[in-house]
Amino acid sequence: MDTKRVINIFIFILVSSPCLASAGDIVHQDNNAPKRPGCDNNFVLVKVPTWVDGGEDTEYVGVGARFGRTLEAKEKDASQNRLVLADPPDCCSKPKNKLTGEAILVHRGGCSFTAKANFAEEANASAILIINNKTELFKMVCESNETDVDIRIPAIMLPQDAGANLEKLIKNNSVVSVQLYSPRRPVVDVAEVFLWLMAVGTILCASYWSAWTARETAIELDKLLKDGSDEFSNMEGVNSNGFVDINMASAVSFVVIASCFLVMLYKLMSFWFIEVLVVLFCIGGVEGLQTCVVALLSCFRWFQHAGDSFIKVPFFGAVSYLTLAVCPFCIAFSVVWAVYRRISFAWIGQDILGIALMITVLQIVRVPNLKVGTVLLSCAFLYDIFWVFVSKWWFHESVMIVVARGDRSGEDGIPMLLKIPRLFDPWGGYSVIGFGDIILPGLIVAFSLRSATVT
Repeated sequence: MDTKRVINIFIFILVSSPCLASAGDIVHQDNNAPKRPGCDNNFVLVKVPTWVDGGEDTEYVGVGARFGRTLEAKEKDASQNRLVLADPPDCCSKPKNKLTGEAILVHRGGCSFTAKANFAEEANASAILIINNKTELFKMVCESNETDVDIRIPAIMLPQDAGANLEKLIKNNSVVSVQLYSPRRPVVDVAEVFLWLMAVGTILCASYWSAWTARETAIELDKLLKDGSDEFSNMEGVNSNGFVDINMASAVSFVVIASCFLVMLYKLMSFWFIEVLVVLFCIGGVEGLQTCVVALLSCFRWFQHAGDSFIKVPFFGAVSYLTLAVCPFCIAFSVVWAVYRRISFAWIGQDILGIALMITVLQIVRVPNLKVGTVLLSCAFLYDIFWVFVSKWWFHESVMIVVARGDRSGEDGIPMLLKIPRLFDPWGGYSVIGFGDIILPGLIVAFSLRSATVT
């Protein structure tokens, strides 16, 4: 295995280390949006299931306003109301149509959000749904000169496409009903337990493999030394070239390199950049999966001869026949995942590639002593704290979380994550953990096991 290639893979993983994160909170605090009496709600995501002519239809997601009545948290407690169009459409004057508790659908613009809500409440509407003029959601706040806001109906902002669909159905004389509620996320989801087990299992597997390799190497070197063989110096050179020891300079430079790469991800985050990351992840995944599969098969005597027989391959050097046989399977697995990564169960393939890659990295990259390990983890601690929390002061959002979620990319997040669907979360989504949060502590655990095994 080419050492330079391994180093490149390791650096790439190390600097792409978003912190542990859930699928995202439904409650959004915004210090830039001022609070005052009657206008102090949190911005919460709202589920808007719909029924068309009595049949259940599409469920949309909106966002609650800073003002208005708060929504029920449970679906069974939320009432179902018919949805009608406002007349005039912008609801900047009292609606002409007579309302008896229906929810009203209005267009954004023409007057303030609170003015629309006040007119809707005067017309006896049960709720107001405002269609945004863009596909994303917008946080509705009170005007700066409004001091006494008393709106007693919920106000919800819908994305443009959702509002257009509902408006079209109503204009086609369909009877549309909606339900508004904002369920809370569970404090801990079962998915996070499985995610923890995957992370710990990856570290243990890689650490014991590293310790076993160190023990076998020590036994072989000791045997050669006792025999006085001339192969000792050659054997020592091979082993030193087979692993990458992190030195003090590398540990300190982690913060700079990782920060630069993270900012680059943040600034360049887009669909095409995610595609580049997917390609790089697949290359690393093929390398990791191939290494793990070859090592596993080599434990069986049927494959030992193929694993010990080598052939010269241009650019790659000496490669075993077993590696050549396994490589096409690993490439095919990686390509299939990349092509179908948007389907619901693609996270399984992503986790397999990611775990194999991390195990390979922890097998090859080593912390030589506790001094280097302490500096490395201390730098990583400062790195995480800064980019998760402190970065909000400069960028008005957490850079680490934005990169982990893949905001502005049209994807579910960067591929360098272990992820698992949230099983009991009404909002769905994934619990994720970055590779760096597994690799960094894994380096110390592997060092401890190697030291305990060899000494």
